[in-house]
Amino acid sequence: MRRKIFALTAAAALALSACSSNEEESEEATSDSTAASGEVVTLKVGASPVPHADILNYIDENLAEEAGIDIEVVEYSDYVLPNRNLDSGDLDANFFQHVPYFETEIADNGYEFDRGEGVHIEPYAAYSETLESIDDLPDGAKVSIVNDPSNQARALWLLEDNGVLTLDDSVENPTIFDIADNPKNIEFVELEAPNLVRTLDQVDLAIINGNFALDGGLVPSEDSIAIESGEDNPYANVLAWNTDTDKLEAVQALDELLHSQEVADFITETYPNGEVVPAF
Repeated sequence: MRRKIFALTAAAALALSACSSNEEESEEATSDSTAASGEVVTLKVGASPVPHADILNYIDENLAEEAGIDIEVVEYSDYVLPNRNLDSGDLDANFFQHVPYFETEIADNGYEFDRGEGVHIEPYAAYSETLESIDDLPDGAKVSIVNDPSNQARALWLLEDNGVLTLDDSVENPTIFDIADNPKNIEFVELEAPNLVRTLDQVDLAIINGNFALDGGLVPSEDSIAIESGEDNPYANVLAWNTDTDKLEAVQALDELLHSQEVADFITETYPNGEVVPAF
């Protein structure tokens, strides 16, 4: 009798499991096909305020409805939380990071993310309230620089390109500890990216990423004394999402819109001095 009861219980459990599995598959298929069926899919997208949120808001107001999506923009002032919140499922996608940072985050944190192609580039630049030229950096100059590895390498390459220092060329993403020659004995002040603009009155030079410079009221092409070239620049910003998202079709629709001619025109018209450059 016990064997029969056990057999019946096991059979019922298998039936319930199969039913649950079928329901889950049905829900996923329904969620993934909503855009195709004409239902509007809401995407919660994390973004830096400038220019990422501006670009997403333009799409939401002008292009999203026809593509069957509605964009809820969540603004972040840092580079850490957008990926953490994407990983936890609090976001459907994020749009704030360039490719080297994306790859570093995956390697360091084991995130299972996918990404689109580059949308735009924000040239890195060096700013000073006291110097007219980067050649005027004094001996022992104090320079503020971002503390995350992928962006720190980018800032150091800008200094190297301008003859300020020499880096160990055997290191893929050099940090301040990989400087081979520092003839001006520069003292580096490492900070979180959002804090760099606020150090301008405390240092001789601050090297600031484009979005935080813009957010701080700086125009890279006008206010900087050295600026990164946009040509063949590997630091294109991308849309990122979880590989197992149940809104893949809608996310891909957003990525397609980010690469549309309308968005390219919006970027060049909004940032006519090369502060932000389309990467496609």
